[in-house]
Amino acid sequence: MQNFFNIIDFLEPVSVANISQDEDFKPGQLGDTIKVYDGNFPDLSNTDIVLVGCGEQRGSGIPVSDAYSANAIRQQLYRLYHWHDTISIGDAGNVKTGRSYTDTYAALKTVVHELIQNGKKVIILGGSHDLTLAQYQAYVGAQKQVEAINADALIDINDLSIFRHENFLMEMLTGEPNYVSQYNHIGFQSYLAHPGMLQTLDKLGFDCLRVGKLQERMEEAEPLFRNSHLFSLDVNCIAAAYAPANHLSPNGFTGAEACMLMQYAGMSNNISTVGLYGFNAHHDVNELTARQLAQMIWYYMDGLYTGKKEASLTETTQFYEFFVQQEGFEIKFVQSKKTGRWWMQLPDEKYIACSKADYIIAANNELPERWLRAQERV
Repeated sequence: MQNFFNIIDFLEPVSVANISQDEDFKPGQLGDTIKVYDGNFPDLSNTDIVLVGCGEQRGSGIPVSDAYSANAIRQQLYRLYHWHDTISIGDAGNVKTGRSYTDTYAALKTVVHELIQNGKKVIILGGSHDLTLAQYQAYVGAQKQVEAINADALIDINDLSIFRHENFLMEMLTGEPNYVSQYNHIGFQSYLAHPGMLQTLDKLGFDCLRVGKLQERMEEAEPLFRNSHLFSLDVNCIAAAYAPANHLSPNGFTGAEACMLMQYAGMSNNISTVGLYGFNAHHDVNELTARQLAQMIWYYMDGLYTGKKEASLTETTQFYEFFVQQEGFEIKFVQSKKTGRWWMQLPDEKYIACSKADYIIAANNELPERWLRAQERV
């Protein structure tokens, strides 16, 4: 049994009675099986996924904490049916609000670090988007390189803003010491982002994918998740019709596309933390945004179930091999027999996740952009 008593001081329990609205959950619903911190801290030893609520939003200029929003997601999630018997989920409750928002950062960082060090996948129910900093800092203690993926309609590097949620990315991407080896920004909306922000990220060697470009071929996002360790999502990247609590834009990912992104995150063997930020239940309509986020978590579980079936790249008999001749060298591609996913080998013999489209580009005597960008970073 794993001992998590050193993080209990940073957490407060949730009321299952309030979440269930004093009704018993039906057999097969997640609420009937989830291990919840409701008075007594649960045994999380055999859980795959742990939920952690954090209502800190002072970084966005809102002076009060908001545990209500995390609990609103729980209300919808607990009612969904559990289809994956091999996936177990726990709920560690909500992070206590600190005297300052940086105190809350420290508490969230400690809780998340402890959970991932014990092999858990953590889903953070935020809170404003600047909590991504605490999510990232949970990895810093291990001093390991981190690849991050962020879904956001905006690019939060506005150094003129007094609000933390509008400028936290600069500290995350350029602070010292820095362990971000790669950063991918997906779902930004061009008319909401200053061109200089994209130029800044490009100079740092990081990649951005506009929402419309990605919607043309959503499957091109999957390799980005497979290579990443941290996924952060601001609810503003979802179109307001699917997430009415998003007051930023009528455009963005559809509800199904947002679920697809979470499924990709679950399929990744590398991603150990997911942060869902920017949801304010007080702005929701008919609980639609809470339902959307709950269903996205369900798809994360579905992706985790699929990803568990993937073979290791060292199990060569479980992969098809393809060799493409380029001028003066050769690129090796492998495709999983179990899931159909692709990888390509760099000159240093390291494999990176890719798509079938990358193989087709290489077969047409062109170098895939994903290969070129990876070589630039090397």
